[in-house]
Order: sequence, then C-alpha cells, then structure tokens
Amino acid sequence: MKFNHIAIQTDDVDATITWYREFLGTTVEWELDTFSELTHARLPGIKRLVELRAGDVRLHVFDRTDHSLRGPGERDYQFQHVGILVDDPRELVRLREQWLRAREATDLKWLRDDPPSEIVTDADGMQSLYVLDPNGLEFEFLYLPGAAS
Repeated sequence: MKFNHIAIQTDDVDATITWYREFLGTTVEWELDTFSELTHARLPGIKRLVELRAGDVRLHVFDRTDHSLRGPGERDYQFQHVGILVDDPRELVRLREQWLRAREATDLKWLRDDPPSEIVTDADGMQSLYVLDPNGLEFEFLYLPGAAS
C-alpha cells in the first residue's frame, strides 16, 4: 500500500489553499465542482474539491454547504494528528519558522490560535514539531534518525 492523500473539510476553501501555499508551498493540482452520487451521499452539500500538493504530500480540501462552522471537539473521535516524515532535522526548524511567517502573512480566521510547538527530541533521538492549520487540524512533522523517508 502507498499513502495517497489527506482530506480536509473546511468552510473556506480559498483561505485554506492560501494557508497551505504560504506554509508548505503547495500547488493546486486539480479542482472539481461536479461529483458522483456516491460523493454526494457521503458528503452532502459538497460544492468544491481542490487537490494541493507539496512533494509527495497531497491534501484534498473541500467545503460543504451545511458545515457546522465548528471544529471537532478536543475529545471527539477524529484523527488526532497526521505525521509527516522529513529527511533532515533542520527541516523541522525551517518548517517552524515558515509556519510563523505564514501565520503573520495571512489574514485568516483560526479555529484555534495555538502557536507551533517547540521541537522536541525523545530518548531515541526522534524529533517532532506539532502545528495546527487554520481549521484546527494538527500535523506532526518528524525526523527519525537513520530512517529512510
């Protein structure tokens, strides 16, 4: 198996595109506004879906007309975070700095206003950086010494 994408439901597709372009340098790969019956049944109210790409990471950003305008509660069932491996520990420093620059450069509505974590190192040498996107979704960027990403 090979990982393909992460789907992100938002109430503002354009703002989410802007955020990921500023933070991760994503590009728009394609966009849809017509959907199958199955997609409409699974995601009632979907109007737009855009694929963003940064390297091998793909994000599918979409909206729904009946969005609650609330994020998942901290204790609700959800993916707690998504982990993305980097090849060099210096990339964690760069990503943290880029997150701060992107946050300053964009005027977006944030569900949670938490800053990025410090870069932490565990006993095995694994290093992690945790950040939120404007929708309140958490990403962990991690470096594993000796691991081939």
